[in-house]
Amino acid sequence: MATEDATKRIQRRPPRIAADHPHYKWVALSNTTLGMLIATINSSIVLISLPAIFNGIRLDPLQPGNVSYLLWMLMGYMLVTAVLVVTLGRLGDILGRVKIYNAGFLIFTVTSVILSVDPMHGGGGALWLIGWRVAQAVGGSMLMANSAAIITDAFPARQRGMALGVNMVAGIAGSFIGLVLGGLLAEWNWRSIFWVNVPIGLIGTVWAYRSLHETGMRRPAKMDWWGNISFAVGLTALLAGITYGIQPYGGHTMGWTNPWVLAGLIGGVAMLVAFCLIENAVAEPMFPLKLFRNAAFAGGNAATLLGSIARGGLQFMLIIWLQGIWLPLHGYNYADTPLWAGIYLLPLTVGFLAAGPVAGALSDRYGARLFAASGFVVMAGSFAGLLLIPTDFSYWVFALVVFLNGLGGGLFAAPNTSIIMASVPAESRGAASGMRATFQNAGMVLSIGVFFSLMVAGLARSLPNTLSTGLTGQGVPAANAHAVANLPPVGTLFAAFLGYNPIQQLLGPDLLGKLPAANAHTLTGREFFPHLISGPFHDGLVVVFALAIVMSLVAAGASLIRSRRTSTDS
Repeated sequence: MATEDATKRIQRRPPRIAADHPHYKWVALSNTTLGMLIATINSSIVLISLPAIFNGIRLDPLQPGNVSYLLWMLMGYMLVTAVLVVTLGRLGDILGRVKIYNAGFLIFTVTSVILSVDPMHGGGGALWLIGWRVAQAVGGSMLMANSAAIITDAFPARQRGMALGVNMVAGIAGSFIGLVLGGLLAEWNWRSIFWVNVPIGLIGTVWAYRSLHETGMRRPAKMDWWGNISFAVGLTALLAGITYGIQPYGGHTMGWTNPWVLAGLIGGVAMLVAFCLIENAVAEPMFPLKLFRNAAFAGGNAATLLGSIARGGLQFMLIIWLQGIWLPLHGYNYADTPLWAGIYLLPLTVGFLAAGPVAGALSDRYGARLFAASGFVVMAGSFAGLLLIPTDFSYWVFALVVFLNGLGGGLFAAPNTSIIMASVPAESRGAASGMRATFQNAGMVLSIGVFFSLMVAGLARSLPNTLSTGLTGQGVPAANAHAVANLPPVGTLFAAFLGYNPIQQLLGPDLLGKLPAANAHTLTGREFFPHLISGPFHDGLVVVFALAIVMSLVAAGASLIRSRRTSTDS
């Protein structure tokens, strides 16, 4: 009798929601949004936690030889996602988007556990984190490459913009949520920035395997191995060359004359040219270049790339501005600046969250192009506002300006994605989703090279004289002040980026011990270094944000491009 009752209860238990159930689309949206959120949070959570990580593995981030570790911790995850998302989107078209997406959740969760148990210190500990972050990025790439395609398959056209809006705002906002979350967790324990992924990843993995269905069109095809290899090698070499170009070389403030950097840039471009030739020759290309014949698809991806570069550059510059200058000038200890930098950037995230879903829903009704273009215009205006406020700003003015920047990004994100995904046939949605993610992630890596190079160039013009004058004014002998002033400015930039005061390390205890106590106290206090670099930093900001304004306006124009086919052109 008890067995019969149990059988009846099992029979009455509702099965998982079928693919054709009206509620299934919301299941797909919620799970893929969680996947995008966790994947993009991890692109920035390390960014704000680097001081705690370097302290935890006992590695001095200001030693010249350790700059490479710092750069690879920043760019390794983003570089891998930029390289792999197209391949994994294409693989999703062939094998099934849900299958690749589910595997991504599993890989992401397992590697999070491994990252949190780093057993080594020094360079070995850094290499452990870099290597497993690369493996984690493979899982993140699987999530990013297929989430938009799964949503596009699940939702009807009239609701697609809203659904993609929720998903994309989660992805973009995740990069800023990671800043706040990383600051909070790093205060407790640096390993916790990886622990936090484990329960979320376990829930998401089980949920994805139990609830998602293959609803898209699958088309058996061969993998384009030559295309995959040439694309991966070319993009990796190009982005790595750009990133290493900001490091000093041979007495120069940057490394653009370094033979290895030149080899990466030239060789990377050559491999990408070869990749284009291969893709035009093979029957089943991983990157269907014919999609770019559609003007809407080409314009949407161009806008994605430009917007990602501008947004990535903004993120880095605001962290330097807050951690290295504004927070110390307002009484915050250097050890606390990562946490408070994340908190003070909350208006940026609020702007994304406020505008994104609304813009997605409204674009379904009124068309996507106007929202995408207006978002970039708002972003351009916010960059202009950041140029007008002083380095030591009133916070509420700053908060309003960065809120507007977030609002502009939210207006753009979902409509742009809708433009791209609506401009391709159903069987190419996985590849198109991967292409869009490639441009987005490549833009973030490019922003490191582009904006840091511009900032270093700006600092190189005015920082040496400012440093020399400021140090000699506090009694530092001219020879010592001159030696410090002529060090590559990238070290000063990274000190500000990490929230460090490098004066004590640059001068050394012996020299500081010979100075009057009041002067030594001033030199190593909270305000001397921020006051010293604020003028040169603002000089660099003028160049950086001027370029961001131009990129935003060009992206606005690209968003307005229409394809010749009007049936799917909104």
